[in-house]
Amino acid sequence: MAQALSRVAYQLALYLGLLPLLAYLGWRTLRDRRYGERLAERFGWLPGHIRAGGIVVHTVSVGEAIAAIPLIKQLQQQYPGKLITVTCTTPTGSATIRSRLGETVQHCYLPFDYPGAVRRFINQLQPQLIVILETELWPNLLQQCHRALIPTVLVNARLSARSARGYRRFAWLTRPALQQVSLLLAQDKASARRFQALGHTRVQVVGNLKFELRLPDNLDALSAELVPALTDRLVWVAGSTHEGEDEQLIAMYRQLQQQFSNLLLVLVPRHPERFNKVAALVTNAGLQLWRRSSSGVPAAGTEVALVDSMGELLSWYQQASLVFIGGSLINRGGHNPLEAICFGKAIQTGPHYFNFADAYNQLAQRQAVSIVQDAAQLQHNTAALLADTLLRQQQGERARRFYQSQQGAVVRSAKAIAALCGDALQNVRRHASGSSLYWYRADVFDDIAAGQFEPRWWQQQQAVTGSSTGRNTAWFVRHLHQGRQQQLVLRHYYRGGLAGKVNKDRFFYQSALYSRAMQEFALLQWMRQQGLAVPSPVAARYRQTGLSYRADLLIERISDARDLATILHSERALQDSEWQAVGMAIARLHTAGVDHTDLNCRNILLDNSGTIWLIDFDKCRRRPPGHWQQQNLQRLLRSLHKEQAKLSPFHWHATAWQNVINGYLQLKKPLNPYN
Repeated sequence: MAQALSRVAYQLALYLGLLPLLAYLGWRTLRDRRYGERLAERFGWLPGHIRAGGIVVHTVSVGEAIAAIPLIKQLQQQYPGKLITVTCTTPTGSATIRSRLGETVQHCYLPFDYPGAVRRFINQLQPQLIVILETELWPNLLQQCHRALIPTVLVNARLSARSARGYRRFAWLTRPALQQVSLLLAQDKASARRFQALGHTRVQVVGNLKFELRLPDNLDALSAELVPALTDRLVWVAGSTHEGEDEQLIAMYRQLQQQFSNLLLVLVPRHPERFNKVAALVTNAGLQLWRRSSSGVPAAGTEVALVDSMGELLSWYQQASLVFIGGSLINRGGHNPLEAICFGKAIQTGPHYFNFADAYNQLAQRQAVSIVQDAAQLQHNTAALLADTLLRQQQGERARRFYQSQQGAVVRSAKAIAALCGDALQNVRRHASGSSLYWYRADVFDDIAAGQFEPRWWQQQQAVTGSSTGRNTAWFVRHLHQGRQQQLVLRHYYRGGLAGKVNKDRFFYQSALYSRAMQEFALLQWMRQQGLAVPSPVAARYRQTGLSYRADLLIERISDARDLATILHSERALQDSEWQAVGMAIARLHTAGVDHTDLNCRNILLDNSGTIWLIDFDKCRRRPPGHWQQQNLQRLLRSLHKEQAKLSPFHWHATAWQNVINGYLQLKKPLNPYN
């Protein structure tokens, strides 16, 4: 109840904030017209050229986009041919994605977290996996991915002590969102502990992706352009500066210039909308200004260079004599130092670096960073470092060695993703044809056609080996692929109850991801990855007709297995240990948080090796712990009594039920079924 109320409160806050959000976008558009472009994408209406399937990697802005590039390249290598869509939320992030990745990925904005916008986004993209950089917890996005059985991975996740306190204050919202993240890959042990304290159990420490910065292809060209103009200059680069810092840096430059006549101050404001304001600050101070947007290079008389362009900060770091990392003289939390230390540069930061505390603290332990408390200390430290070339080089070299020692997060992250998704990313293919959509496993079918979901096609191939005669017929078929023969089950989805007498197999419209076949396919695939004894999905078909759809499913047939009703009626009574194994199988299912809504003795199989298999997961779903677990057990008990009343003989006695409960309790343990 509390979780439902918190979600209602969140949705209400979203809609109440819609007009202020639009006003904010209008205000930002006045300062940067790009905020007024592509608004449809921000509400889930994606361009028609955006294709479905594959992996979505969400980055927030420039820093996350740059950090994600090595992982994206690794995923492209690991899953060749798999479509990758890279999203962000800012125009600067969009520009970075396009300039760094070009046509190797497709790109769009991630929509605002409104339910309809997120649903449109997911329905059009139909991703197999969503990878989210750092700590972007959007409740509706995570909930709808969870419902659609799309795994979500939070990579490069970091959580400062300050942010953790904020998360705890809003635990009613953040805890459910965190629990719906499939896997969380933390940058460091401190962040991992904080995430675990907030309720997420599947946390791994893999390191920081930003230690494996992929340098842009145009870096050498930009550097070659700058070198002749900067060779005889001391270059003090202030990267990612904020309001309140530029003023102090300009004032410091006036003092430092008296000692270092060849000093060039390079200001790189964090936000593009501040470019003109910073330019005015420099001009009003009576300093000679050069703006990158004016083209060319700084002249010999240039005192302050303003980098009012995007994607070039690394080039200026590479040419720097000394680097100050902004956002730290004011209470902003600092910015990433790794982009500078990868070039072996001596770096400085103010006292407010809590957003990157772990990195700065480790640098401080190695005497590889200068941490100053205020502007006066910064000026003194800058003068000391500019005056001593050897001191700068030694500090920078210590920083570079630390940077190199921390690498490996990309490979570890990719391995963790592969372990989470199993072979699904590698093997599951998607094929659309007209109003039909097919999912199929490439290790079973090279391609799949409509006919392979029709019994008569298999009959023509003389590949039908039998059928089941329950409420609706399921066909057992034989399939040969690459010399390996497989036994499959073909099942068409039918309506039940009174509605089924009028309309036997048409269901009210649902998008493909939420249709009966695709949901069961995805759930079976996920349960197989969890090691549960359930059939492996092979292929699914979704056919839309107007406001309705039909669906079909192909799964692997469990060899040498009979359902419990058949065994109890036609063969023998089950041993106590076998009934206990039934209870343990159900407990494993419940530990994974799966509600089997039709758990009866015909949907439980026993094979010749003694393994208990659970089948028929139509309309089943993952859920948090609740009364449904007891209801599953009671449904099974009722089905045993029902079959006993219908069949004779039926080797079942109510006393055997205690063995089921004993097996269930033997394995049952506290649940976190979202993970």
